[in-house]
Amino acid sequence: MTATHRAQQPVTPQPPKASRAGRNLPAAIGVGVGLGGIIVASLFLYRAGFVVVLAITVSLAVWELATSIRQSGAHPPVVPLIVGGLAIEAVAWFKGSEALAVTFLLTCLAVAVWRLADGPDGYLRDVSTGLFVALYVPFLAGFAVLLTVPDDGPRRVVAFIATVACSDVGGYATGVFLGKHPMAPRISPAKSWEGFAGSVVFCTGAGVAFFTLMLDHAAWQGAIFGAALAATATLGDLGESLLKRDLGVKDMGTLLPGHGGVMDRLDSMLPGAVVAYLLLTAFIPVH
Repeated sequence: MTATHRAQQPVTPQPPKASRAGRNLPAAIGVGVGLGGIIVASLFLYRAGFVVVLAITVSLAVWELATSIRQSGAHPPVVPLIVGGLAIEAVAWFKGSEALAVTFLLTCLAVAVWRLADGPDGYLRDVSTGLFVALYVPFLAGFAVLLTVPDDGPRRVVAFIATVACSDVGGYATGVFLGKHPMAPRISPAKSWEGFAGSVVFCTGAGVAFFTLMLDHAAWQGAIFGAALAATATLGDLGESLLKRDLGVKDMGTLLPGHGGVMDRLDSMLPGAVVAYLLLTAFIPVH
């Protein structure tokens, strides 16, 4: 075959190479910026609007998690979980932490009673997974609502969410370029100790910046805040990875391009909300 003939052969297009990131990075950045804009706007324009946004997010996350859990054969009751989740966020805003705990218990009771209608087969399995969903999503998210209540609530929430975001960004960037030692290869092979170190550095720096520049408190408090959120965010991420492996799913959903589902964005935020609330309340008491 001549060179001319070879040149005329159709060229088979090559599939795009996967980035080292392992995700659609432009989409992930765009979605992240959009979500950040919605959060900031709702916090500073009308604080109750943030609670509404959070309640909707929690409902979507509950639905995603309950749907994924069905892969295991369990069927947690979705209706009482969503209704109870909305009630948990509402009472946290209007009545505080004690009402949050009571409403969570009432939600657990509602799950157990609702499931009675489907008979005894799989009752314990369905109720126990329902209680897990109620604890994991709406109850933990309720602490983000509690952060919003004080007069400086918007600044507290921004410090919390932005610091957790720094954990994701720092761990991701450091892990992609420097990661060599897997942190938990059987749970999340891509997560490395180098990435965790990056999370701690980024979070500590963010915590110091937020505490000194925005919250007007000591740098050492910000360092503790940032390091604690780096640890809880990483544990939250690993916990959801473990759950997904057990259920045999890659992502909890597909609603957020470049991220997966809503639960895939909340995994590091949910445990971090509790730690952020406890530390901010201890360091900056509400008068």
